Formats: sequence, structure tokens, C-alpha cells
Amino acid sequence: MTTFRELGVLPDICDALERGGITTPFPIQEMTLSVALMGTDLIGQARTGTGKTLAFGIPILQRSIAPHDPDYAELPQGKPQALIVAPTRELALQVSGDLALAGADRGIRVLTVYGGVAYEPQLEALKTGVDVVVGTPGRLLDLCNRKALDISRVHALVLDEADEMLDLGFLPDVEKLLSKTPETRQTMLFSATMPGAIVALARTHMRHPMNIRAEHSTDSAMVPATAQFIYQAHDLDKPEIIARILQADDAEKIIVFTRTKRQAQRVAEDLAERGFSSSPLHGDMAQIARERALTKFRDGKLRVLVATDVAARGIDVQGVSHVINYTCPEDEKVYVHRIGRTGRAGATGTAVTFVDWADLHRWKMINKALDLPFDEPQETYSTSEHIYHDLAIPKDTLGRIVPPRPDGPARSERSDRPGRSDEGGTRGSARRERPARNRERTRTRGGQKVAAYAEQPAASATEQAVTDAGTGERSGQSGNRTRRRRRRSSGSGAATGTTGSAAS
Repeated sequence: MTTFRELGVLPDICDALERGGITTPFPIQEMTLSVALMGTDLIGQARTGTGKTLAFGIPILQRSIAPHDPDYAELPQGKPQALIVAPTRELALQVSGDLALAGADRGIRVLTVYGGVAYEPQLEALKTGVDVVVGTPGRLLDLCNRKALDISRVHALVLDEADEMLDLGFLPDVEKLLSKTPETRQTMLFSATMPGAIVALARTHMRHPMNIRAEHSTDSAMVPATAQFIYQAHDLDKPEIIARILQADDAEKIIVFTRTKRQAQRVAEDLAERGFSSSPLHGDMAQIARERALTKFRDGKLRVLVATDVAARGIDVQGVSHVINYTCPEDEKVYVHRIGRTGRAGATGTAVTFVDWADLHRWKMINKALDLPFDEPQETYSTSEHIYHDLAIPKDTLGRIVPPRPDGPARSERSDRPGRSDEGGTRGSARRERPARNRERTRTRGGQKVAAYAEQPAASATEQAVTDAGTGERSGQSGNRTRRRRRRSSGSGAATGTTGSAAS
């Protein structure tokens, strides 16, 4: 079995990797390192979760000049030697973490830049000087336009998950970044899929790249060690099913993917109310909150992460046993990258996908594109026997591990507000608490006060009609006013009739 040392990797990088428990290269690393270490342009394609980061990270660290190398003083100070572009903040942080692990003994300074955080720390680090910059396209281009980042001297440029950049609309920004780098650079492009636009980008900006594919062209894009289960489920029953999956015999860390931010927030709160340590992860959260949630998830302090697709590319966490698609993915690419968060680095995993009745057609398209055997998802509820057997859930499992929260302070606090409709109070009860209005009215006739309407004796609708017919003064009035008076008397009973007789 080949080792990193046999592939020509520097001893200090090998030592750092061994301390991190990495001793044997994956196929994409073994096939790529011998080419990338020579400075050749390459296109690497492999399944997600198979070690693409180190496939380009090790050559960048080894071909960069470290501060303790003799030639370091001849470099232009403050200008990075390599640039790595990633589509999402989470993926940029993951790449930086892997580089920090592999380059711990080299002393290579790595800076991660992305949006959603303050500029000042990034600007200060760039002034101090960095060797490798990892970032998202928007913030990288912004820093270049501010003249704070100079990438005119980079010897290597990496586009990681290039197909995701295409999906997110980042290709124009990527091309602007490429135009600011020297033509003699080494360019490495890595991705799980290779759409036509990415191939065109490679032909335009790469010099005779070598194509490296770590699996046969007929192989599936998914990791074969991941067991897949597709269920047709009702939306209201999904949290109950997830809560029971969390108590399966092999359940460890779990990622739940939702379609919308609001859905992610709601599902995370529902699972937390059931007693499971969970947190949402979506674009509306502050960056510091997103990083805190990811850190807790990696450290095992958080068991469930409920995320939107923004995290599908950037989460590389050990010990993720299950991935649950709360809603059917948009297409086959999203499906591949979602379930690729489990079964990583040779481990096994389980992927569960819920398909709503309205999404059956979409799922059938995904199923056909990936040549999967799940054309007709089985209708499933939280009480269905087959789900217990499929996912190794104990028979007596319930959908919560803590008793339900009583209708206490959280709900009554909201229902105390007037006009608020909630489980603790209604709009009707809010109105009943208000003091009754004094509806007595008075009139004046010739300056003299006339008794209030409510004090006059009641008259029936029949008496009112007789009075109107016998009063010539009334019969000469406008027909519209008569009709209005009669309509009021018929709809309001004796009280309205009283008003009519008082007025006459």
C-alpha cells in the first residue's frame, strides 16, 4: 500500500498528517500528487468525501516557500503565493483547517476570507503578510478591488467545487479573479461533477490540463458505503419520524437538510423541544452563530444540525452517521452532495429522503438520472413497521425523550398582548377584558335635550310600520331613508325599532 512518503511528499508534511491520523492516501490523492507536485495543470474529479482537499492542499504547501527556507527573503513581502477559491464559507473554513493540519510544521501562513464578517481582521492579516489565501469569490474580489489583496504573484490557483460556483452564479467573479493572476500559474480544478460550462472555463484558462478521474466513468457519483432509503411521508409527521431515527442503534451525528431557511429554523426548534440537542444552519444566521454551531457539531456537543443547501458543500465532519433530506432535493446534483456528508473517508453512512406527494415527479427524475432502484417510494408514517426494521430503530421508541412542555410562561407571555391569537388566548378573550363602552346617545331639539334612544319604550317592527304609514311627514321623506330604517329594524330587533319610533 502506497504511503505519502513514497509519493514524494516532504517529511514535515508527512509527520503532521500522521499526527492527525492520516497515513494512507486516497485514490484521488495518490493519482493527483505525482502530477500536481510537478506544477502541471490538472482537472480532478472524484466522489464527494474522498479526500480532494489534500489532493491539492499538499502540492500547494510543498511548492510554497516556507518562512524558514533560504529563498523566503527574496519573495515580495505581503503577497500570497497561492490562492484557493471555494463557493461557500463553510467549505473555505474546512479547506483552511486541512491546510493548517498538513502544514503545521512548514509554518505556512494561511488566511481565510469570506463575507458576513468584519473586514478589519482580514485587512490586518493581509498587511502582516500571508502565504496562502482561501476564500469565497465575492470577498476575494472585493479585497482585490480595495487594493488590499494582491494576487499577481501567485504560483498556484485552485478552484474547489467548481460546479457549485456555477450553480451559485460565481463564474463571472471567478473569471475576474483569474484575470488578475499571472498566466504562468499552475491551475487545479476539482469537482464532483463536470458540467459543460466548467469544461469551457478549463479550456479557456488552463494550459494543457491533465484529467484525473478517481473512479470508472460508469461508477455512480455517490459513495457506495452509504445506504439509501426513500420514503413518501407527510410533512406533519416528518419531525416525529426524525425523532425516532435519532434513537436508532447506529445513530450518531445527524444532518437534516431542508429546502428553506424558515423550515430549517422550525425543524431545529421542534427537535430541541423534543429533547434533542439541535441547531439550525442557514444564511439568515450571523456568521459567528454559524461557526459556533459548526464547531459544536464537530466537537460532539451538538448532535443534530438542520441546514439548508448552503452547508451541503462545506461540512466535512467525522462521525456523521445519517443524512436526512427533509424535503426532496431540487435535482440529482443536490442529492449527491447532500448525502455525501455521510459515508466519508471510507466510513459507512445512511441517507434517508422524504418525498412529499407533490414532489413525486421530481424524485422520479432524480431516480432516473442516478439510475437508482427507488422509482416508487414507499408510503411511510412514524408508526410504520418497515421503518423500524430498515433503520434499526427499537420497537418501543417514542418521538421525544423529554415530556412535552406545559402551556406555561412562553405561550402565556405572548397571549397577554391584546388582540394576539395564540394557544394561550384568543382575540375574543382579549376583547372581553376591555371595559364596556357607554353607547347611550342624546339629541337636542330646538336647544332642548331629548331623552336617549335607549330610554325610549320599545316598539315592535309592526308598530313601526304602522307609524311610518300613518305619518304624512314620514311618507314624504326619501325612499332610501325609509328602506334603511326598515332594514335596520328587521335586522336588529326591538332596539332598532325603538330608535325609529323615537325619531318619529
